[in-house]
Amino acid sequence: MERNDRRIINAWCSYDVANSAYNLVITATIFPIYYQDSTSRFFKEGIITLGGISVANTVLYDYAISLAYLLVVALSPLLSGIADYGGYRRFFMRLFTYLGGLSCILLYGFNGQNIGYGLSMAALAVVGYAGSLVFYNSFLPLIASEDRHDRISARGFAWGYLGSVILLILLLLFITFHDFLGIHDALQSVRLAFPVVGIWWIGIGHIAFCYLEEPHQPSFFRKEVLFKGYGELMQVWHILKHQATLKRFLLAFFLFSVGVQTILLVATLFGKAEIGVSGNQLIAVIIIIQFLGLAGAFLFGEISTRKGNRFSLLIMIGLWLMVCIAAWQIRTSMQFFILAAVVGLVMGGIQSQARSTYAKLIASEKDTALYFSFYEMTEKTAIVAGMFLFGLMEHYAGSMRMSTLMLAGFFAAAWLILAFTRLPSVRNTKTAISKQV
Repeated sequence: MERNDRRIINAWCSYDVANSAYNLVITATIFPIYYQDSTSRFFKEGIITLGGISVANTVLYDYAISLAYLLVVALSPLLSGIADYGGYRRFFMRLFTYLGGLSCILLYGFNGQNIGYGLSMAALAVVGYAGSLVFYNSFLPLIASEDRHDRISARGFAWGYLGSVILLILLLLFITFHDFLGIHDALQSVRLAFPVVGIWWIGIGHIAFCYLEEPHQPSFFRKEVLFKGYGELMQVWHILKHQATLKRFLLAFFLFSVGVQTILLVATLFGKAEIGVSGNQLIAVIIIIQFLGLAGAFLFGEISTRKGNRFSLLIMIGLWLMVCIAAWQIRTSMQFFILAAVVGLVMGGIQSQARSTYAKLIASEKDTALYFSFYEMTEKTAIVAGMFLFGLMEHYAGSMRMSTLMLAGFFAAAWLILAFTRLPSVRNTKTAISKQV
C-alpha cells in the first residue's frame, strides 16, 4: 500500500464519516431520548425492579454504559498489541464495525419492555465503536508520512463531524415530519433511526475496507505480542512516578474528564428527566452544540495562544464547574438551552486544549505513541468512573441534580491541581485536532 496516496487517504478519512454518526446520533442524542420514553411506557415512573431492588431507568443506562467502557478499558491494550503486530488490522476493524453496526440495527428490536436486550445492544455498540477505532488509528502511519499525520487526522475529524451532523439533521426532519411519511407513532419513527445509523456505519465503512491493505500477510500470534499493550501501560505508569508535572496534569485530566465525558453522555437524559424538554428540542439543541463546539475550539485556541495553555484550561474547567452548579438549580427549558450553549462552547475547546497541552509535556519523549495510549486509557477510565458514580448518586439521591453537584467536585479538584501545576510556557500553535481512540 503506497503512502500519501490521495485515494487511500480519502478512503481512510471516510471511515470517520461512518462511525462518527454512531457517536453523535446513538450515544449522545437519539438513543438516550428513545430509551427514556420507551421504558417509561412500560415501567411506572421509569422505575424498574431487579432482584427486589427498584432502580430508575436512567440509572440502569448509566451503569450499562459504564460497564461497556470497562470492557473497552480491559480490551484496549490487547487490541493495541494486535494492531501493532499487523496483518490483522483490516480484519479486526471490519469485525468491530460489524459488531457496532449490527448492534445499532438490532436496537430496532428494543421496545422499552425488553430492557436487558436494549442495554446489551447499546453496550455492544460501544465496544464495536471503541474497538474499531483502535485499528482505524493504527492505519494512519501506514497510509501517510509522519509530517502529514496531523493534517490527515484533522481532515478525518472534519469529515466525520460534517457527516454525522448532516445525518442527524436528516433524522431530525424524519422524526419531526413522521406523520407525512405515514408513520403515526412518534416512537416508531425514532426507532427507525437505529438501523439507519447501523447501515450508514457498515455501508460507508466498506469504502475504507476496499482501499486499506495490510503491509504483510497475517501469521500466528505470539503470546508476548498479545500482552504487549498491558506491559507498555505499566511502563508509562512507572515512568510517571519520576515526572511530577506530567503526573499532576494526568490526574487533573482524569478528574475533569470524569465530568466532561459524563455530561456529554447524560445531557439529553438530564434535559428530558429533570427539565421536561421534548425529544425534538433536545436533538435541535445537540445540533447547535456541535457548531458551538467548533467555535469554542477556535476561541479557546486563541486564548491559549495569547495567555498559555494553563490559563485557557483553568477558564474552561471553571466554566464546567459553574455549569454543574447551575444544573442543580435550573427549572425551565430556556435555562437548559442557555446552559447547553455554554457546554457547547467549552466542549470542543477543553478536549483539543488538553490534548495539545499533553503533547507539549511529552515532546521530549521518544515514544509519544506509548504516552498517548496511556492518555486515551485515562480518558476511557474516567468515563467508567463518571457514569458509574453519576448513576450511583442518582440512585441514592433520587435525582440527577445531586449527581451534577458530585461532578462539580471533580471539576473543583481538577482546577486546584492544575492551578498549582507548572506547565510549559510555550504558547499554543495551530494544532490539528487528532482523532481520539
